[in-house]
Amino acid sequence: MELLNFQIISNVGDAKSFLFEALKAAREEKFKEAEKFIENADESLLKAHEIHIKLLNQETQGKPIDISLLLMHAEDQMMSTELLRDITNEMLLVHKKYSNKI
Repeated sequence: MELLNFQIISNVGDAKSFLFEALKAAREEKFKEAEKFIENADESLLKAHEIHIKLLNQETQGKPIDISLLLMHAEDQMMSTELLRDITNEMLLVHKKYSNKI
């Protein structure tokens, strides 16, 4: 269980790093680069979600999982990174709009 939690945290951490790189690239008007960073973040988030779904399936099959502080942290990191992804997408659009590159 701990390994799965750390895999979620690791993938989500990668996604968060990609998203901050995307924000930096957007600020510098490197929009294609920013879009690539967002794609990389989406791939990392997908890996985290696959593990999350594995845990959900286990729970729904009557095999309860232990709720630990580590699992709560992993879930919190995943949710906050999903929000960061949504904000990053919006910020990319704003930067494009005000640089007249839409």
